[in-house]
Amino acid sequence: MSADAADLDRPTLLIVDDDATFAGVLAAAFERRGYAVRVGHSTEAGIALARAESPEFAVVDLRMPGGSGLELVQALQQQDENTRIVVLTGYASIATAVEAIKLGAVHYLAKPADADEIQAAFYRDAGDPDVEIPPRPLSVGRLEWEHIQRVLQECEGNVSATARRLGMHRRTLQRKLQKRPSRN
Repeated sequence: MSADAADLDRPTLLIVDDDATFAGVLAAAFERRGYAVRVGHSTEAGIALARAESPEFAVVDLRMPGGSGLELVQALQQQDENTRIVVLTGYASIATAVEAIKLGAVHYLAKPADADEIQAAFYRDAGDPDVEIPPRPLSVGRLEWEHIQRVLQECEGNVSATARRLGMHRRTLQRKLQKRPSRN
């Protein structure tokens, strides 16, 4: 069997993450698992790579320069509704998780996530009724983060419009968006 024929038998995976180091490590891990991997570092690059060859699987970072990962999820699903997409983010929020699933992602994972977790997420077709429910409510800081993310989503990522709607200065909002949310 030729090398080209062997590549045809391998599942195709598109990884789109602006963190080149993380994307490279993840790509190497999936190549060892038998995937034919292509890597992009922006929404635009991900769309271009997908147009060249529609992937069977995709790992999409939520927050990248330019367009958001949600835009890429939507574009991938419009191109091929069978693409299994997992969204990764260091800025997890309920609002973005819900939107990612509505747009066609099969799962949403908070970073750091390893190749084993991501591969398992590709094949999850149902929810887990045994998932642990936190023993206490979210902290005020986390609730604020969730609210900001929901309003930012409603404003289609427009920071100025979001700041106006929240009644805060744009620079204050930008500082809050730069910080990682509290875990609880």
